[in-house]
Amino acid sequence: MKRLFAGTAAGLLAVVLLFPIKAQAISARRAYAMDAISGKVLYERSPQERSLIASTTKIMTALIVCEQCNVLDRMRVPKEAVGIEGSSMYLKEGEILTLQELLYGLMLSSGNDAAVALAIYCGGTVEGFAGLMNDKAHRLGMTGTHFENPNGLDSPGHYSTARDLAVLAAYAMENPVFRQTVSTKSIRIGDRYLTNHNKLLWRISGAEGVKTGFTKAAGRILVSSAQREGRRVVAVTIDDPNDWSDHQKLLENGFSRYETRRVINKGETVGTMEVAGGQRQKVTVLASEDLDFSLAPDEQVQLALSGSGFLYAPAVEGAAGPDCYALLGGKALAKVPTIFGETIEQTPMEEKSFWEKIFNR
Repeated sequence: MKRLFAGTAAGLLAVVLLFPIKAQAISARRAYAMDAISGKVLYERSPQERSLIASTTKIMTALIVCEQCNVLDRMRVPKEAVGIEGSSMYLKEGEILTLQELLYGLMLSSGNDAAVALAIYCGGTVEGFAGLMNDKAHRLGMTGTHFENPNGLDSPGHYSTARDLAVLAAYAMENPVFRQTVSTKSIRIGDRYLTNHNKLLWRISGAEGVKTGFTKAAGRILVSSAQREGRRVVAVTIDDPNDWSDHQKLLENGFSRYETRRVINKGETVGTMEVAGGQRQKVTVLASEDLDFSLAPDEQVQLALSGSGFLYAPAVEGAAGPDCYALLGGKALAKVPTIFGETIEQTPMEEKSFWEKIFNR
């Protein structure tokens, strides 16, 4: 009995440490929150249960367009993209828009018509584009996901999980075009004025997207991301009547795990470089700026200098050195400029004699 009680207590303690948010405080049937840098799970509830995902599908649609197309390209809206059921940016057949403008219609207005237009431009057909979506999901390790369309209209073969959507969002937020698009609060495109449906952009410090979703069958779905002090937390809720409130809790809880610490001091030695042809063989490399970063108590940052690791003399004290990268688990957190800590002169060439110049050319 004592061993059983001890084991149970240890398990309960692990649950408390992993889930400082009380289980009943989150209304979602399925939920997942993660640190986008380390991949650490911050909260989960039925994270691998497959679900309809409505318009959060458009995260993958936008990502593929950002990665595989030039968003400055202009396209003529085909008739197949007009009059699509559900939310819309009200495209007209034959009108010409850039892919970036369609992306705004896709991610701010949740335009199902924009999704079809982009899919046809990028994949040739909606079916061909769905193939690109599934290939990308496979490469990202989204094992509980399958796409049949670019907009998320309900279909038995179109589903994902809370965990997979978080993995997708964390990856997508590294794309600067995607990130700029989903973090835009409002924009004017011709005679259209688009406003982002994501209320968290106005409610949470550091909020930067990502996507809302709703159908009667799927319920309310929300994927969110926020960044503070270089740290990004991603949260997903599926079938959640209180999603805005729950995401505030999940994001704030995530950031509460970290505190800002000084990683590098200005003038601190961050490494050395080999010097070829110099009076000394190594030169000290110093940070030329301070670096602060938000870290968990158990996280340790490693420093790595860019480049080949050596230079040809001379090295001049105070001159710009190689960039220094702060790494966490092999992933770059930040880049810090450096300077050389001392001057290393070139080794003087020995003057050849008259006869050496003649016979040892």
